[in-house]
Amino acid sequence: MAEVKKQEKEKEEQAEALVKEEIEEEKDDEIEEIGLPFPKATIVNMVRDHLSPGKQIKGQVKREMNIWLGKIVERIAQKMDSYPYTYVDGSMFREAIEPYEKVQEIEMEKERIVKQLESIKSECDVLITEVDRQFVLRKGTAYGFLEAAKKAEKE
Repeated sequence: MAEVKKQEKEKEEQAEALVKEEIEEEKDDEIEEIGLPFPKATIVNMVRDHLSPGKQIKGQVKREMNIWLGKIVERIAQKMDSYPYTYVDGSMFREAIEPYEKVQEIEMEKERIVKQLESIKSECDVLITEVDRQFVLRKGTAYGFLEAAKKAEKE
């Protein structure tokens, strides 16, 4: 009985500590949100849409995701601004985001190349084994021939 109460008390204390931590993070977030490029709620909602239910998003992740997305927007805007036209259209946007869209294809290509290299490595290992085996056989034959010749000389 006493152990159950003790465990419940510990759980309550942990829950209170988490609530205090979240309140402190929210206060810090409100102060830091001034310098962030996007509203934090927007970022958090988008991340939550793609996470498993019940996962917590720490304040550091919220801030860094926000800052990183802001940098991506800056890079894309700079790329579109590099054109000599007085407007920005869809084709310029698609060209500016192309490197970011191709990341998954590049990752898949990398995996394909690694598999090919592993296959080549295993083929090389087989060839090395064959060469070693043939060299040992020939060495044994040649060595046996020399031993027989030495015996013949002695007799």
